[in-house]
Amino acid sequence: MSKPVILQMGAYPSWDEAPLNADFEMRRIFDADDQEAFLAHHAAEVRGIATRGELGASGDLIAACPKLEIVSVYGVGYDAVDLDACRARGIRVTNTPDVLSGDVADFAVTMMLAQSRGIVAGDAWVRGGQWETQGAVPLQRRAFGRRAGILGLGRIGFEIARRLAGFDMQISYSDVAPKDYAPDWTFVATPEELAARSDLLFVAAAASEATRHIVDADVLRALGPDGMLINVSRASNVDEEALITALGDGTLGAAALDVFEGEPALDPRFRALPNILLQPHQASGTVETRKAMGALLRANLEAHFAGKPPVSPVI
Repeated sequence: MSKPVILQMGAYPSWDEAPLNADFEMRRIFDADDQEAFLAHHAAEVRGIATRGELGASGDLIAACPKLEIVSVYGVGYDAVDLDACRARGIRVTNTPDVLSGDVADFAVTMMLAQSRGIVAGDAWVRGGQWETQGAVPLQRRAFGRRAGILGLGRIGFEIARRLAGFDMQISYSDVAPKDYAPDWTFVATPEELAARSDLLFVAAAASEATRHIVDADVLRALGPDGMLINVSRASNVDEEALITALGDGTLGAAALDVFEGEPALDPRFRALPNILLQPHQASGTVETRKAMGALLRANLEAHFAGKPPVSPVI
């Protein structure tokens, strides 16, 4: 029996490439010099798409593959997949939730601590010789005991809040409705109200049209000149123009970002801001989690083509 043909949208680590190549006929569109011609040549045989969260699968791509049965996403975010196009044709969509929640939560807290305590600036101060010639760095802000807001109390938001509880923080959250699994934390109806009662606002909401720019100028103003925004979700959840303005004029005190519109070609104005910590979309970037993500991506493909339900379906 011939192996299913899978259109691969982007590179995976070598430990995933080998088993994918063994079990499927992989068509690596990202390696093609002319991707349009590559797709025209292979689209008729494609039964599955293996993609990453930021790459997704557009409606045009889905329409070009008449035999497509499943889109398997390496990552928790699936906002770049045209779900309406998939639903219309009965195409399954899967992602890799849970396995990355702990690492992303760890990274969110790490960024908050690094920015609050000036870790990156302190390292540069020592390396540059200023400690010896100019003395101590300016005083920073504490983390423990502060007020934390979690925008989106899903899997990742819950893990962030659980970690922050160890810092004796006052924890509030905003979501579509109160969560029965969070009885010790305060539900707040709107992002603006959440920001007003927070020193540290963590963005962990899933991205959709409904959440696009949910963190806008009003939310940033409510967070205030002593507040910090930490985003480990999707860049689209934050109005970057409003964020750059707020950081530049002091409306917002600080930010720590792991995601950006158009990444890796982020808005160059971010690099000029002294009150922001910039990271290269690496919140889930550990060997352990990436291996687990790859295993789950393959498990979803394998289950589907074996006639079984996917392990972690989106639709």
